[in-house]
Amino acid sequence: MEFDGYRLEEKLHTGGMAALWSVTDLKNRHQTEGDVALPPLIMKVPLLFSTEDPTAIVAFEVEQMIMPKLKGPHVPRYFGAGDFDAQAYIVMEQIAGVSLRSRFDAAPLPIEEVVSTGIKIAHALQDLHRQHVIHLDIKPSNIMFRPDGNAVLIDFGLSRHDKLPDLLDEEFRLPMGTGPYISPEQVLGVRNEPRSDLFSLGVLLYHLATGERPYGHPTSVSGLKKRLYRDPIPPRSHNPAIPKWLQEVILRCLEVESGARFDTAAQLAFMLQNPGQIQLTARAEKIAQDGYLAVIKRRFHAAGSEPVLQHSVSEQLSQAPIIVAALDLTNGSTALADKLRSITRRMLQTEPGARLACLTIRKTSRIGMDDSIVQQGQNVHVKQLVELKHWARPLNISPDKITFHVLEAHDPAAAIIDYAQNNNVDHIIIGSRGSSSIRRYLGSVSAQVVAEAECTVTVVKSHGK
Repeated sequence: MEFDGYRLEEKLHTGGMAALWSVTDLKNRHQTEGDVALPPLIMKVPLLFSTEDPTAIVAFEVEQMIMPKLKGPHVPRYFGAGDFDAQAYIVMEQIAGVSLRSRFDAAPLPIEEVVSTGIKIAHALQDLHRQHVIHLDIKPSNIMFRPDGNAVLIDFGLSRHDKLPDLLDEEFRLPMGTGPYISPEQVLGVRNEPRSDLFSLGVLLYHLATGERPYGHPTSVSGLKKRLYRDPIPPRSHNPAIPKWLQEVILRCLEVESGARFDTAAQLAFMLQNPGQIQLTARAEKIAQDGYLAVIKRRFHAAGSEPVLQHSVSEQLSQAPIIVAALDLTNGSTALADKLRSITRRMLQTEPGARLACLTIRKTSRIGMDDSIVQQGQNVHVKQLVELKHWARPLNISPDKITFHVLEAHDPAAAIIDYAQNNNVDHIIIGSRGSSSIRRYLGSVSAQVVAEAECTVTVVKSHGK
């Protein structure tokens, strides 16, 4: 079968609302781009005549609107679409990888794999949210992995874009999502809360770590509403091998109130990458579900819950940035350290939802001779960690909003830049010790960070040398 210059070669998959075909572009519109060969193409075609569900048509329209707006390694590349007045379709990149669904039959997975999977998905969600989109249907079959390990989010039929009409919200009033993974606010009809995706990721992590679904597989609205008042069995009750810090992370993702979850996907990824920095609470110690009185109280509260307009995904990300204060407390001046703290305090006052990462570099030689650990009878790494905490103490930041990192690297600027990129940092505050002929010749750390970092950088200069 051929239409619009595409030949349908093979049906790859048939779902509830659409079929996927491998296709050939007979007009060679998408085969090469410069000298780079483009990936194989697939065509998504809605099943208009085999379903009576009107949401299938609207969801396909939503996907046709959103996909052209998306870019980057965490989404399939979009190539074109056809209209409903002839033949509706979307042509996109065929992801050369596997879906997360293939790993669920093996759950519970090793903890290292659960954590690394969570980090990859959180990075993908942060990238999506930065493009003004909330996915709202995060589940195993909608997550794929490229050969390089990057997570790819697919199927944007239930998604919401800040800058586009929300057709599903305008036309339907039932909860939109997939039973085991849908967030409490989605059950109530709220579709503009980016932390809904973090709830769904928490369900995935719970299942991968325990082999069980935290909320079963409800098929009715009343069954979905149970998650508004009935907390899940603590993951460690299913699998004692789960560390307490991971239970803390999973149960925080599964909080009923979105404000009690992580503020952003970047902050969730940050915690999974830095488990030693996680502030443990009562969540980490839970061994059973909450008692009858707590459930009754939450059920009474849930009975009066109404959909509440939250905020846009853009606003949520802007309210919860990750800020790095990059310090040289060993060689830097006290005046510069004080000035850095003053600027950091001022920034945190304007960004009350921010997370602060205090960072210093222990410079090492390229060749790995390590007088490592001991220098004049002290562990250098620990000494610098203590100095960081001492510097930050006057800021009076809540322990769950601040972390401390001593990185060992021969190139301090590259280490700071890599750290910022790997942790989705929004803003770097870094000191500069003024000018000297040597620094002008070699280039300073702060200048290299300004030139190469992908986020905002504030350089704080000392008045002296």
